[in-house]
Amino acid sequence: MASTARRHEARDARLDAIFQALSDRTRRTLLAHLARRPAMITELAAPFAMSLPAVSRHIRVLEDAGLVARTVDGRVHRCALHAAPLRSALAWLQHYRRFWEGNLESLARYAERR
Repeated sequence: MASTARRHEARDARLDAIFQALSDRTRRTLLAHLARRPAMITELAAPFAMSLPAVSRHIRVLEDAGLVARTVDGRVHRCALHAAPLRSALAWLQHYRRFWEGNLESLARYAERR
């Protein structure tokens, strides 16, 4: 029982980190860029009016959530998307799909009667 509770706690902590990382528009934009191709921090920072250290802090949050892998070669930091953790977030959201679909179907039936 205790090991099950620890597994649930670890899963919940991972979900917290993923959703916290996704809660910021800048980080979502960074992920969208990395979904197209890996990039250096300097490339990722270019569209933003912020310093390299600020972008690096956003990347760190994404790394902590397991969504980005960073490699360092001297002073060059390269980042790549690691999308696998999004599966657990999607699975959590899918749990509520029946609720959304049920509400939408009820709304459609109500609108059709009007």
